[in-house]
Amino acid sequence: MNNFTLRRFIPMLAVASTLAVGAVSSTPAMAADKAQDRVNVRGKIVSFSANTLQVKSREGNTVTVALAEGFKVAGVARASMADIKPGSFVGIASLPKADGGDGALEVLVFPPAMKGVGEGSYAWDLKPKSNMTNATVANAVQGVDGHTVTVAYHGKEKKIAIPAGTPIVTLGAATSDDLKPDAVVFIPALKDAKGKLVAQQVVVGNNGIVPPM
Repeated sequence: MNNFTLRRFIPMLAVASTLAVGAVSSTPAMAADKAQDRVNVRGKIVSFSANTLQVKSREGNTVTVALAEGFKVAGVARASMADIKPGSFVGIASLPKADGGDGALEVLVFPPAMKGVGEGSYAWDLKPKSNMTNATVANAVQGVDGHTVTVAYHGKEKKIAIPAGTPIVTLGAATSDDLKPDAVVFIPALKDAKGKLVAQQVVVGNNGIVPPM
């Protein structure tokens, strides 16, 4: 995936609130304006034809998503704690911990070309009460349950524990040829005026790796 594609692909984010995404906006304020119209679709592909995806969602219903002209496809590749270094830009979905702080549900290590995209902390729908934080790693500390990272965004800092076994991925190359039946996808979509779901990006799992966002 070239740098132009990476810069256009704004997943989490804004991805999401963030994975927000280019379909929504690259700025937190604009992403917030579109929050009520945004629908994150997670599930397995049933069919793909004529720029239309049918997806069996994680909720069990079949969802139809129209892919906008020039839509982008990205894959996911495995990453590890070793890839989370001071200066790395990451998107971390997390939940508040009973004993304080946040615990990661998944981590996306952004390619260098996407550093700063959708920076901030937002409500996220991976699980109830979850958040998505796109930020630069300030430091990483080994802990008894894995690692705790300190991330910085907009002059703020947050500590997030990353337990052992937490999915850690980065974006990888993929094409529309990877949009096959049973492939797992994450699609940040928007509802149009008629309630139809339209998306500009699709994150697809391949090589046995699924989008954890």
